[in-house]
Amino acid sequence: MMDKTFDPAAVEARIAAEWEEAQAFRAGRPDRAAAEPYSIMIPPPNVTGSLHMGHALNNTLQDVLARFERLRGKDVLWQPGTDHAGIATQMVVERRLAEQQQPDRRALGRAEFVRRVWAWKAESGGTIVNQLKRLGASCDWSRERFTMDEGLSRAVVKVFVDLHARGLIYRDKRLVNWDPRFQTAISDLEVQQVEVRGHLWHFAYPVVDAGGAETGETITVATTRPETMLGDTAVAVHPEDERYRALVGRSLRLPLVGRLIPVVADTYSDPEKGTGAVKITPAHDFNDFEVGRRHGLAQINVLDEEARLSLAGNAAFLEGASPGPETLALHGLDRFAARARVVAMMEAQGRLVAIEPNVHAVPHGDRSGVVIEPYLTDQWYVDVKPLAERAMRAVREGRTRFVPEAYERTYFQWLENIEPWCISRQLWWGHQIPAWYDPEGTVFVAGSEEEALAKAAARHGRPVALRRDEDVLDTWFSSGLWPFSTLGWPEGTPELARYYPTSALVTGFDIIFFWVARMMMLGLEAMDEVPFRTVYIHALVRDEKGAKMSKSKGNVVDPLDLVDRYGADALRFTLCAMAAQGRDIKLAVSRVEGYRNFATKLWNAARFAEMNGCRIDPAFDPAGAAGTLNAWALGEAARAVAEVTGALEAYRFNDAANAAYRFVWNVFCDWYLELAKPVLQGEDGAAKEETRRTVAFLIDRICVLLHPFMPFLTEELWAIKGREAGLARGLLALAPWPDLGALARPEAEAEIGWVVDLVSEIRSARSETNVPAGAQIPLVLVAPSEAVRARAERWGETVRRLGRIAAIEVAQASPRRAVQLIVRGEVAALPLEGVVDLAAEVARLRKEAGKLDGDIARIDAKLGNADFLSRAPEEVVEEQRERREAAAARREKVGEALGRLAE
Repeated sequence: MMDKTFDPAAVEARIAAEWEEAQAFRAGRPDRAAAEPYSIMIPPPNVTGSLHMGHALNNTLQDVLARFERLRGKDVLWQPGTDHAGIATQMVVERRLAEQQQPDRRALGRAEFVRRVWAWKAESGGTIVNQLKRLGASCDWSRERFTMDEGLSRAVVKVFVDLHARGLIYRDKRLVNWDPRFQTAISDLEVQQVEVRGHLWHFAYPVVDAGGAETGETITVATTRPETMLGDTAVAVHPEDERYRALVGRSLRLPLVGRLIPVVADTYSDPEKGTGAVKITPAHDFNDFEVGRRHGLAQINVLDEEARLSLAGNAAFLEGASPGPETLALHGLDRFAARARVVAMMEAQGRLVAIEPNVHAVPHGDRSGVVIEPYLTDQWYVDVKPLAERAMRAVREGRTRFVPEAYERTYFQWLENIEPWCISRQLWWGHQIPAWYDPEGTVFVAGSEEEALAKAAARHGRPVALRRDEDVLDTWFSSGLWPFSTLGWPEGTPELARYYPTSALVTGFDIIFFWVARMMMLGLEAMDEVPFRTVYIHALVRDEKGAKMSKSKGNVVDPLDLVDRYGADALRFTLCAMAAQGRDIKLAVSRVEGYRNFATKLWNAARFAEMNGCRIDPAFDPAGAAGTLNAWALGEAARAVAEVTGALEAYRFNDAANAAYRFVWNVFCDWYLELAKPVLQGEDGAAKEETRRTVAFLIDRICVLLHPFMPFLTEELWAIKGREAGLARGLLALAPWPDLGALARPEAEAEIGWVVDLVSEIRSARSETNVPAGAQIPLVLVAPSEAVRARAERWGETVRRLGRIAAIEVAQASPRRAVQLIVRGEVAALPLEGVVDLAAEVARLRKEAGKLDGDIARIDAKLGNADFLSRAPEEVVEEQRERREAAAARREKVGEALGRLAE
């Protein structure tokens, strides 16, 4: 006997263990050796991570695809693994050392610190993997990889060495995002723009003549970072700005420093903004760096790695300068302390023209929380331009496609404007760069230290001591190799031949450039083939009001909390049902609760079937079903399977989930079982036995149809129903996908569909016109066809019971003061005179229609206002759009009701 309720907490762990014991998700199973391969690479979560709602969405969608294709008989590899997450992991371990009052990493030394990180990884690095298993992720866990395991490390070294040999990896001095706390370069993705209330300081720079004497003229510039003025090497004005045309080519004396700097003409300066003159500090601003390159300006770095003023002994700063003792005393000051001193010194010299309050975005490190500095350092770079051209060509040729297609534009925008990729990081945890230096600074890039020593000996004619580059590689470098390094490359493994290129990639739009584009470039470079055929880009999961989830807002929803409360299936189905292409998910906990109720509905239907003796019969031939109701239900199942299949093939996860939902809840539970009750509870006979078999057959097919979305519930029901019938049939996860195409029965759909539509229209009309729930009202079929007369005869009792109809009559014309129903092209009517006040109902509906029209007009005015769209938060704009959509839908229903009453 089935339990009264489905308890996810009691079932999920047991079923997960059964899957694992049976190795259900292992790629290359002997029984699928001849099957078509299907492969997906998991976007490797950080080894430091815990499951958040973005992970839950991303991995649920991947799991739906993996389970769907496995059910379709393919040899599925869903490749799991984690990323070593250089800066995040190093931070976690350093914090742990501090909490345990252990020596810091510098006191420990590199080798010991790295050993401690590996120890932490072994102890605590599997958290997110276990959480993914709780979600039901059907990865081949036997193949789990790590971006710093031995095989992947070999792949990283080979790609680095090969690209260097081709001249595509090189060392250069450029600006990078610098984190002063961690003292390393970081990627753009690790930078958060934080809106800060600051100031804009206006300084007057004196103009000098050819002899270096001040002329009395000044140019006023504005800055949010006064401390960087010590590294200014020019002031730029627009070439067409009449105010400054005569000063272009002249010199200014940089206050506090004494260095002479030129006035240059450059379109970077905006005549409409501020004074139209911009200070240029090439070593401390990305835009200024480009201006400096165009005009051959010096690059003067006035900060050290910890963002303190570095002036003493700074040859670049001192060249051509004559700073006074007060300026030199700034050496060693933190940048913010130096800022206050510089402003005070400029004010004392009469050079401070104005101070304005200024709200502006300031870059912060997402891990450290400190303000990021554009910083001039020597780093390793990849010249990605030629790689990018090949990656763009692959998409234009259709070898890889994006879903939704609109994301191709994002991909092309990034790659068309691509800059050299800084791949070095000043960390200890990561892939150490395979480069060694001799005492003269000559670099030797090689696959091993022995190879580097041999290269150095060949160059010098004798053995030479070498020093290895201390930097490590950006984590995106190793994850860029993920689709082929996880399959054993650079070895020519059978897995590489079978599963590369992969079938699909499922990822978020925010890493199209950082990960997707780099995998495309490196895959084409190393494998001469695209890494994936399809890239499905999903949107964000937001809170129920449409705001982005963040700890600071306190609106983060923990997916594991929802799993604990409602079960993994309910969360998974919610995410799928809301994953419309190109639209963010507004996650309300009530939706998860609603889909838990959906699971309960199916469980109760299965219990109803059990209590009515509905058991699987392997000999049952659904195509031979004689009963019209059974044939209709089987045909509707065939339609649902076709809809779900087509939607999943097109990556329309929401359409697939909603098609399955409609069939299970509306067709099977609400209509079929309701209409079948009289047969199931009636006398034994052929009709009752066929209905029992049909019910059992459909529950079985529902389990398969829902399995990609709700694997735990369906696996449990599959096992229960198999045991009831005494069948030993293995796991649902490895069962075949339904093939019901031959079950379509148009004649059965015409009959039962008419009953369903008629009762639905009756219920809708009763609701819209406020007919009392208990009122029994007549139904008039107006000049019905012979087919409708016959259906009414056969199904009259059902229509009366479900529609609360007193009697079904036939007339050649519609009665006066009746609500008209159009059902499949034929007319029926509900005479309501004496039941409801029709005039009052018309007045009420017209009043509601007027209010809705006003609401829609007001929202349209807002959404048509460019100022509102530019100023309002994204979630507010989206809320207005949703309100309009809801108001328009209600207005249509009111219009239909008025139309019925008017007739």
